[in-house]
Amino acid sequence: MKKLPPILLVCFLAFINAAHAGPRIEHWVAPSGAHVYFVEARGLPILDVAVDFPAGSIHDPAGKSGVASFTRSLLDAGAGTLDEEQISGKAVDIGAQLSGSTEHDRAGMTLRTLSLPNEREAALQLLLAVLATPTFPDSVLAREKARSIAAIRDADTKPDSIAAKRFAAAIYPNHPYGRQATVESVERIGRADLVAFHRDNYVAMRAVVSIIGDVSRAEAEAIAQRLTVALPAGQAASDVPPVSLPAREVIKVAHPATQAHIHIGAPAIARTDPDYFALLLGNYVLGGGGFVSRLMQEVREKRGYAYSVHSYFSPRKLAGPFEIGLQTKREKADEAIKVVEATLTGFLAKGPTAKELAAAKKNLIDGQALRIDSNAKMLGYLSLIGFYGLPLTYLDDFPGKIEAVTVAQIKAAFARHVKPEHLVTVIVAGD
Repeated sequence: MKKLPPILLVCFLAFINAAHAGPRIEHWVAPSGAHVYFVEARGLPILDVAVDFPAGSIHDPAGKSGVASFTRSLLDAGAGTLDEEQISGKAVDIGAQLSGSTEHDRAGMTLRTLSLPNEREAALQLLLAVLATPTFPDSVLAREKARSIAAIRDADTKPDSIAAKRFAAAIYPNHPYGRQATVESVERIGRADLVAFHRDNYVAMRAVVSIIGDVSRAEAEAIAQRLTVALPAGQAASDVPPVSLPAREVIKVAHPATQAHIHIGAPAIARTDPDYFALLLGNYVLGGGGFVSRLMQEVREKRGYAYSVHSYFSPRKLAGPFEIGLQTKREKADEAIKVVEATLTGFLAKGPTAKELAAAKKNLIDGQALRIDSNAKMLGYLSLIGFYGLPLTYLDDFPGKIEAVTVAQIKAAFARHVKPEHLVTVIVAGD
């Protein structure tokens, strides 16, 4: 094999380093008080914007679970002088995509538009109206409540939904993370609840604005200020009660399904916890790595108890869950659980092997480029970094943080965050 000339070798190494480097993220606080995160990307005439708020379901008023979700979902059901159809029609006319989401911790809207002046102006004006002047029409709320109630009643007959709800309630007893919308809670919700929730939670000083695309820093500053200056000034977010660990428990729920639905876990990790990288790697070996994971090998490949079995950590503002999940024949539920528990116990005692750890590192590091290979994916990371206050160098640091993790660190991290004496097991349709 011929050696590369020195100049080509330098260029090649520079290309390799650039491929692993994340984009340059800029951050500032707008005059409105909003926190702004920006990446300039001139490759395509496209602008992506996200505006997030600490307005997730964890902030639902007591007895009215569902208010956060309805507030977000009705933002584009009427705004200013525009009704639902006019908002949708305007988005189609200018080729813009307007969408939103509600999670446990946060809620917000995203916009994708052409960066050409006319289209960009119209799209930003539409997003501004939706964020700042939603009308929450009674007729639309009534329609969406009816849909939600029908969906809840249907879900409450299905074993997978029953298991997920019982599991969340069991691992977060008496905590907002464990509350979920019910027929009764949805029936209590009125338009005034949405108006109050928007006023109290969609406020400028709590907004996180993420911008990526074909605009300059000066243009991004103007966009962020424009989108948030008309929002309520508001106050700092109220404190959410701390998460407490549940007692070890097995909950069995009767159901005629032929397959038992099993969830095992407990609250585990906040998004800013320094153990995040060790847990991410360890979980890849335990149950997050598909067919190469230990749980898949022990439960499916060796014994055929389940088609699929998985484990994951879901970090949140406060301690998010660690969960192992699987489905198996109802008569095999107890045997499958014993194998899961033995596999977890062995992993807690010894951690991954050197070979397993090396393979997990390679997979996570090599896959990083695919996780940020589009503006839409990058926007998600900007929002994540901004909302949870992660370092601006998070994407640049990712490969090094992963590579530095040792077997001892994984064992120690799991010992701190996965405690068998607090694991809850929920079985729906088990014998």
